[in-house]
Amino acid sequence: MARERESLSHLFREHNRRVLLAAYRITGSMADAEDVAQAVFLRLAADSALVADNARSYLYRAAINGALDLLRRRRTSHSEPLEGAEAMAAISASSSPEQEASSRQLVALLRQAIGELTPRAAEIFTLRYLEELGNREIAKLTGTSAAIVAVTLYQTRTRLKNRLIELERKTR
Repeated sequence: MARERESLSHLFREHNRRVLLAAYRITGSMADAEDVAQAVFLRLAADSALVADNARSYLYRAAINGALDLLRRRRTSHSEPLEGAEAMAAISASSSPEQEASSRQLVALLRQAIGELTPRAAEIFTLRYLEELGNREIAKLTGTSAAIVAVTLYQTRTRLKNRLIELERKTR
């Protein structure tokens, strides 16, 4: 029992920041990211067999899936405004209030559209474009081939583009 607790503490110290950041990049809320990270580590504490071979891969995927689940649960409600770093990067210091609002709205619509994807497509898209991993690394993390990753990304980008156009029309 003490050995399992020490192992869990080690995994938490080693991976908590990465789990937290992965969830934050998807949710855009540090409070939500902390909730997701807590749920991931609580699940791990309840069943340490979940991380048999590759803790990094398991925890990373669990964080992404937990964050996507959170977005899906909120799909019917209004999303909270994005206050994260990626929104600030998208909004330049010299932009007008209208441009800032438009950029924030686009990020919120993208989050909503990602939340509507299949879990596999959302995970691959997130790993590629939010976590900036290469196709080979994504293939390794997800247990598939780089070719499948490339095809999934192509199809997902097409779906997201069409869905964003549709969502943007609804908000006008």
